[in-house]
Amino acid sequence: MADPASDKRERRGTRRRRSRRYNPDGTMTLIEHVYEFRRRLAYGLLSVVLGGIVGFIWFEISVGRLPSLGTLMTGPYCDLPSSGPDKLRVQFDETCTLLQTQPFESFMIQLKVGIAAGMVLVAPLWLYQVWAFIAPGLYSKERKYALTFVGFASILFAAGALLAYLLVPGALKFLVGFGGDVFSTALTGDKYISFVLALLFIFGVSFELPLLMVMLNRVGILKYDQLKRWRRGIIMGLFVFAAFATPGNDPFSMLALALALVLLAELAIQISRLHDRKLAKQRRAEGLENLADDEAAPFEYTPSSVDDEPSATPGAGRSKTDDVT
Repeated sequence: MADPASDKRERRGTRRRRSRRYNPDGTMTLIEHVYEFRRRLAYGLLSVVLGGIVGFIWFEISVGRLPSLGTLMTGPYCDLPSSGPDKLRVQFDETCTLLQTQPFESFMIQLKVGIAAGMVLVAPLWLYQVWAFIAPGLYSKERKYALTFVGFASILFAAGALLAYLLVPGALKFLVGFGGDVFSTALTGDKYISFVLALLFIFGVSFELPLLMVMLNRVGILKYDQLKRWRRGIIMGLFVFAAFATPGNDPFSMLALALALVLLAELAIQISRLHDRKLAKQRRAEGLENLADDEAAPFEYTPSSVDDEPSATPGAGRSKTDDVT
């Protein structure tokens, strides 16, 4: 039978090994890494579940002046004209609703949207778990860059998702406008919500690409001279990426995504230029401007003598050679 006191001491020792006070360099064995990954994953999933519950409730309930999540998601679809010569949407009654073609479909849609919104709401919680797992393996300078990366990544993802949401009405009107008077649109909930979520996700992730360029420049993998030579290729690649990544391939979303990425990429190139200029200035001040990246720095390793650094302790500073002689 297990001893409760022994188990308590073992758990206390485990927490002590994780503590920065007793383990400042974060060293762990392989099995401890596995346990730590399991613990961080559990906390991250728990935060996502809690955020999903909040998003699930928010789907049907307004919070002050903030409309419900369901109203926000169906807003672009309900903005399509439902009457008149420009009619594009079928409306069965006075309210704007999506079609449910399968039992339980509305619940699954609400759960999907709630989890997606919850992940955004509690992003600092699960991002902290990711950070806490990888931080012990980083140097202090790398941890500083990582914190900056997480902060700007969250902002850029939100900016990309917001831009996508603003473009959804125009993109939807363009996509369902083909056929003139021959077709009228009555979208199912699953297809429409999947389209909107995919657009938000793709725009959010795409906005991280320029940030990746900056981080690669900071760690010395990408130089400004390389980015300057590749500028035309980068712009062409971003337009091609936008053409394939945009759901529905409508020209409005594609051009908006491509132009936004080009502007962010140019900003990343200029930030890299300023960083490399500052780094070159530091190397000139240290006399290392002609030193190759794979060449050792010319440090002086001349040891000081006993007379240069007197010690208060008798015999201190003596080498083994002095004792022999």
